[in-house]
Amino acid sequence: MTMRAKRRRMYRRRRVAAVLLLVFSIVFIWFAFSLGGALLNPAMGNSFTARLAEWARTHGAASIVNWTENEWYSHHPPPVGGTLPTGAIRPPSKAQAVTSTLPFLATPSPIVPFASPAIAGEGQWSPVGRRVDGVPAIYETTLRPDAVHTSYVVGVAWMDTKLLHASLYSGSVVPGGGPYNRTAPVQAPAARTLVAAFNAGFLMSDANGGYYTDGKTVRPLRNGAASFVVYADGSSDVISWSDGANVPSDIVSVRQNLDLLVSNSKPVPGLNASDTSKWGFTLGNAVYVWRSGLGVTADGALVYVGGPGLNITDLANLLVRAGAVRAMELDINTDWVNFSSYQPSTPEGLAAGSNGTELLPAMTGTPSRYFESWWARDFITLSSIVGPKTGQG
Repeated sequence: MTMRAKRRRMYRRRRVAAVLLLVFSIVFIWFAFSLGGALLNPAMGNSFTARLAEWARTHGAASIVNWTENEWYSHHPPPVGGTLPTGAIRPPSKAQAVTSTLPFLATPSPIVPFASPAIAGEGQWSPVGRRVDGVPAIYETTLRPDAVHTSYVVGVAWMDTKLLHASLYSGSVVPGGGPYNRTAPVQAPAARTLVAAFNAGFLMSDANGGYYTDGKTVRPLRNGAASFVVYADGSSDVISWSDGANVPSDIVSVRQNLDLLVSNSKPVPGLNASDTSKWGFTLGNAVYVWRSGLGVTADGALVYVGGPGLNITDLANLLVRAGAVRAMELDINTDWVNFSSYQPSTPEGLAAGSNGTELLPAMTGTPSRYFESWWARDFITLSSIVGPKTGQG
């Protein structure tokens, strides 16, 4: 080989090396900015691990995340037995006589605990949040989720739909395709009557259902899907969708997530505590995790259940025990299960993080999440029917 040929080969090798280095540098810079931005972005979750997992799932590594989480959960099952620390069960507030010119629902009956003997206050309701014409519109209680995992506590919230109007809000990411009339953050006019806010369902890619609001179908609605429905008058329901793509004119919002979990006051047939393909695959086949659910009672109240260490049958049983005749699973995982009630110092004061309280102290994040423009997930609000109207009519 001549000297000139050797020089040409060396030159080509250097060019290839330079191109490879340039490509590597571009990929590395993109990776650093993309992952770094996600880890600093509160919309991706409250914790470092949640943000890393969310970033990986949206960049083609869902199977790796699922495998990693599955391995972790399989080696960290919820403890059997155990006792609760003092104060874990909320002591009930004394009932007070109320009068109002507005119709309101009867106070819910106490929930019969699953574990025995019951702890003082377990399953006993306490009023929380802003009153509506002097009447408590939300009651909360705490209890152990079953008779086996007695070192866990879940929260239940009961909402009077005669005193409260519902709204469906989009987040900065879910469902996508905005802008919408109601998008995070909650604005001051709505904050003046806000009483509670809580998480909606899975990411739309995992919800096996659709999304409808502002007169448009954001994601196609699926017949048979569990659906939280908001009507033009602010009333709401949990139903199995049967209208296909033809949304009735009196419906303003539909948020679907999987299939009904409770029907006819019973857990739906075929529930399997170990079935994660339908009820929690996004958590990498984990079974006992943070879960949330929403149901409607026979008299129209809404009931929300949320807490740690729950499998799908636990969630269904809790919703039934709380009085749900129909219910659906909402979001799961530590960062996405959240319920906040708000009690400003004056009847029409602005709801804010400073006067909000979580259903469970262990819920990740703070009640201010819904007042932040970066909040990623869609959510549901309940607002007083008294004062400036914030319903979706």
